[in-house]
Formats: sequence, structure tokens, C-alpha cells
Amino acid sequence: QVQLVESGGGLVQAGGSLRLSCADSGRTFSSYAMGWFRQAPGKEREFVAAISWGGGSTDYADSVKGRFTISRDNAKNTVYLQMNSLKPDDAAVYSCAASRVRMGARQDLYAYWGQGTQVTVSA
Repeated sequence: QVQLVESGGGLVQAGGSLRLSCADSGRTFSSYAMGWFRQAPGKEREFVAAISWGGGSTDYADSVKGRFTISRDNAKNTVYLQMNSLKPDDAAVYSCAASRVRMGARQDLYAYWGQGTQVTVSA
């Protein structure tokens, strides 16, 4: 069973940084590709970043390339999202998700989702 819990959200000024974490309490974390998604008020949930089960492959939305970095530590059952140069448009609830199929931007690849953590960026 996969249970995902995000942490690390908060309020940051534009240009600042945050690191989000997503921990899985299960025993099969290394078998899953992981993704980060975000949803701003009044908008659809959108893809942010994804990483393969072993961490060797990553993918990013164009809007965050060069600013965000996804990584994972399978020994700690945790996936991270390092967010630098944050902009007000990055403000959203960020959720992690786990896929038994493969990494990717499509939300239907992911069977398990966390509750999300709020990121607020002040101008």
C-alpha cells in the first residue's frame, strides 16, 4: 500500500526557494515512478515534474525547467522537489503521485496521490 505525505510548503517571496518532500510509508516505494503536480485556485491540476523509479530519468513542464529539480532517495522512501527562483505564478497546492506504470505527464498514469502542500509566493 502506498501512502504519500507531502511537506515543505509555505510562504516565500518571489525569487526565493523551497524544497518539497513526499514520503511514502509503504515498502514498495522504489518500484514506483513519481510525479509532482500542482493546482492553483480556479485552474486545472497540471504536471510539474516526474522521475523514474531509479531516478535515472526526469521530465519537467516547460514552465519550471531550469528552476525546479526533482530527485528521490529510495532508501528514505522520499521524493523531493527543489524549487528555485519562485514566481507568483508558481503558487498552488503541490501534490506528489506514484505510478506503477511509468513516469510521465499524464495524470492517469498515477494511481496514488498525496493530499498536497500549499505553496504561496508573494510578489
